[in-house]
Amino acid sequence: MTRPVGFIGLGTMGEPMVATLRRAGVAVLGFDVRPEAAQRLAADTGMEAADSAASVFARCREVIAMVPTSAHLEEMLFGEGGAAPSATPGTLLVDMSSGEPSATRRIGERLAAQDVGMVDAPVSGNVVRARKGDLAIMLGGSDADCERASAVLQPMARAIFRTGALGSGQAMKALNNLASAAGFWIASEVLAIGRKAGLDPVVMLDVLNASTGSNNSTQNKFKPFVLSGNYQGNFLLPLMVKDLGIAAGLARETEADAPLATQVLALWQQALQALGPTADHTEVARLVAERSHTQLH
Repeated sequence: MTRPVGFIGLGTMGEPMVATLRRAGVAVLGFDVRPEAAQRLAADTGMEAADSAASVFARCREVIAMVPTSAHLEEMLFGEGGAAPSATPGTLLVDMSSGEPSATRRIGERLAAQDVGMVDAPVSGNVVRARKGDLAIMLGGSDADCERASAVLQPMARAIFRTGALGSGQAMKALNNLASAAGFWIASEVLAIGRKAGLDPVVMLDVLNASTGSNNSTQNKFKPFVLSGNYQGNFLLPLMVKDLGIAAGLARETEADAPLATQVLALWQQALQALGPTADHTEVARLVAERSHTQLH
């Protein structure tokens, strides 16, 4: 019988990703630290729920991890009662978390010592795209491991980009989010300035999106999540700040001259301090507007 694909981390993104795999006919053995989340997804999709991460590694040859940080992954693998000892030689870990490249390489070295492979495969895309199997995946690792991982990832992906060695996918993800965060912040300022000058934010967005000021945030975030007053972009502010910190760290490690990256990180850190750890990243637009004594909806 074909072994199931393991999936650890059934949260905001993990849940629709598993649902997409199941629609493609992939057998999935899933685990989450919240047993009720695994049981609910099992009932909804036909996924099999596991009672521990260790049991996933014991039964599966390909295991996807979608956990918040590298620290969470390291604890799951090597902490007390960790899952890594249960992995059989030849197992492949597909880390889809937005982790730190240096930590990923360290984890990869520890797994390699027991003949377990690893690739990093962070994603760009929201919950809607995850449900559609329309994610952009950045894949780092050896050629053989990436080929093997690609077959597992294909049902979830619009595109899979080979980025280089282990850790390179997460470096690319952090840099992508740096560009995204910069675009979101400046668009927030533009709309706040325009609102105070008497312009309609809806009209402004239409003009920007037909002009050179367009970016992903103006196209896909401001109308549904900001102008609506919804602020439910399904990506927490602390996670954005984490990724910006990774990008800034890469700039320091490579001695790149990146003054704007430093400023973007500082602005988003200030926003996190003001809005708190439960805020969605789109709430930054509200904060920017309030500091200009206006509102966008």
